[in-house]
Amino acid sequence: MQQKLVLYIGNVSVYTEDERVDQFKDESVSFTQTIQNVKDLKKIFTEFTKTFALPASKKNNKIFDHYYNYDIADGFDARVKVNASLELNDIKFKTGKIALTGVDLKNNVPHTYKVTFYGNTVNLKDILGDDQLSNLTELSILNTDYNYSTVLAAMQNEYLGNLIVPLITHTDRATYDSASNVYGNLYYAPANNQNGLNFTQFKYALRLQAIISAIELQYPDITFSDDFFNDTSNTDFYNLYMWLHRKKGDVTPTEQVERVYNALDDLQETSALNARNSIIQNNMLRLQLSYPSETPNPNTSFLEVKLTLTPTLATSNVPYSVKVLNLANGSEEVGGFVEQQGNQIINFGNDLNNMGLYVVQIACASTIEFAAGGIDWYVKSIEVKFNPVQQIISIFQYSNSNSFSTNLDIEFNIQQQIPKMKIIDFLTGLFQMFNLTAYVEDGVIVVQPLDEFYDKAPTVSGQVVPVNIDEYLDTTKSAVDIALPFSKINFTYKGVKTFLAQQFNQLNNRVWGSSSYSLDGNVYDTPTTEYKIELPFEHVMYERLVNQSNGSITDIQYGYFVDDNQESYIGEPLIFYRYRKAGGTNITIRNLAGNRTIINNYYLPMNSKDINPNTSKVNIHFDNYVNEYLANSATDSNAFTDTLFETQYSNYINEVFSPVRRLTKVTAYLPYKIFSSLQLYDRIEIGQKYYKINSMTTNLTTGKTEFELLNTDL
Repeated sequence: MQQKLVLYIGNVSVYTEDERVDQFKDESVSFTQTIQNVKDLKKIFTEFTKTFALPASKKNNKIFDHYYNYDIADGFDARVKVNASLELNDIKFKTGKIALTGVDLKNNVPHTYKVTFYGNTVNLKDILGDDQLSNLTELSILNTDYNYSTVLAAMQNEYLGNLIVPLITHTDRATYDSASNVYGNLYYAPANNQNGLNFTQFKYALRLQAIISAIELQYPDITFSDDFFNDTSNTDFYNLYMWLHRKKGDVTPTEQVERVYNALDDLQETSALNARNSIIQNNMLRLQLSYPSETPNPNTSFLEVKLTLTPTLATSNVPYSVKVLNLANGSEEVGGFVEQQGNQIINFGNDLNNMGLYVVQIACASTIEFAAGGIDWYVKSIEVKFNPVQQIISIFQYSNSNSFSTNLDIEFNIQQQIPKMKIIDFLTGLFQMFNLTAYVEDGVIVVQPLDEFYDKAPTVSGQVVPVNIDEYLDTTKSAVDIALPFSKINFTYKGVKTFLAQQFNQLNNRVWGSSSYSLDGNVYDTPTTEYKIELPFEHVMYERLVNQSNGSITDIQYGYFVDDNQESYIGEPLIFYRYRKAGGTNITIRNLAGNRTIINNYYLPMNSKDINPNTSKVNIHFDNYVNEYLANSATDSNAFTDTLFETQYSNYINEVFSPVRRLTKVTAYLPYKIFSSLQLYDRIEIGQKYYKINSMTTNLTTGKTEFELLNTDL
């Protein structure tokens, strides 16, 4: 039976006859769906129609703005997909987007528009484009200070439920030795005043779920279900963090410059002579001849403007830098100096602008102090009057009313510190990591691991109920092909170049955290292609510290994020599990003045979700590797067996590599009631044999469906 197919095109909330396109009476439209194709494991759920034709009718020409006529300005933009809806027999069948691919002309007259319909899931790339993680403005709510006290606090407890400081250093190596007094040694003893690591060696880390939430808030068209994301009980994902490491070395401020400038926000008038030539505005200096008028007397001008800086005696030998900015002219820098000591004078002469608004900013690698009055503005001007002729000199001075000192506090701006990565690459990496599938249901992107998706097949008393298509089968033609398209599948991380990971790679002749899979380790030479799934993240080998004096094991595990030359390293975005060690071995953290603090609660970076395999065996390796925390303990360090491959890929891949698995191709002419409700998780029954759907292509007007099926057990 021929089905009634209707297509609507337009970016509107409710479709009407105005958006309904004309169609060729005999045009067939084929719709292809696949959830996880054995031919390309990295592709998640896709649904699309093959390109089909629409007549260049009067109505369609209006909808497509006569696209064939390129002289029409602001017409239909074929570079952007447009919302669309397919109806079958007056019932909504699929929503998605239409892409116009071209127009065919006959005798130089438009005849056919060529369009392709895409299902909703594939529009993630359309929505996100090339936007970076740093474009997620919703992350700014988590911005915080970066200083000794805030870092110490976040090393011990989460900040706003999403930020921690893990024991990962960007440059310096940590050790533990109860008999040593050297920098880097985390052991604390009152007399060992060199011990400890500077707090600036550590950086914040952000919970991955916070990134997912920021994506949903910033892009209203993206809403993920709570099947995998948005579920605090799913600790396999919820306990993962990303280290906020965008550049080598220390955290630097938002502008990514090395000097942290502190603005002087405290001015008072200290002397005044004759007519006013300047005022204090918002604790900054406003030059204003002929006050209160903003139009200066043409016979009035500045003679001298200077800034005098006098540090306290205690800091007079400390180098410091100064910038003077005119905020009335786009923060133009009008004067200053770099790394000078002691008393300094910046003489502007008469070069500064009338009505300029000037702020003083001071930076220092440690601390520079100025007593009250130690920062002084001097403004001298002259006014010439006639009848009788006279010259009036005006002098005004302003200085800080309270003592002023620089500090090293930096705003930790997450958008500026988050690793450089496209949002779509971040999501794709997570989908590949956990073998996730996605499909749209009532406007929500349902995200699930593949095994859970297939578990959605309808059941009765725990038994899957298949869809029998025997009576609709075209028995004149079918094919049974090899299901194994690859000789092996390689799983790995893109970033495996930190110091200890490189050592492991070289000593063991295998890549840290990776896996190469073929059934039972056999080599198959019929398929000639190897397949590679490479996650776009860094995968670090961590180190549990041992007391070098007596060989005893500490509770401290840390990450040494440097390259094989032990130099600072950017690498790929690092994701890891965190484990909060409470009441652990004391460690020593230093501020830049050499003061030390002891803490015994801290966050260990981990590749496993827990330090105890009896609590959880989950880890983010693809194969079973030695657990760094238990490597030197009596507990089996290989007991963390729930690898990414074992928990997320094993069932599906083992089926594909099975010697009895086949890829069966059949054609069936399905009635509307079946093909309109058939789901990719359904099992197909043919002759009392059962199959999973690898892909299916359905002619929406005739119901002709071409299946690719993988034989399976119910």
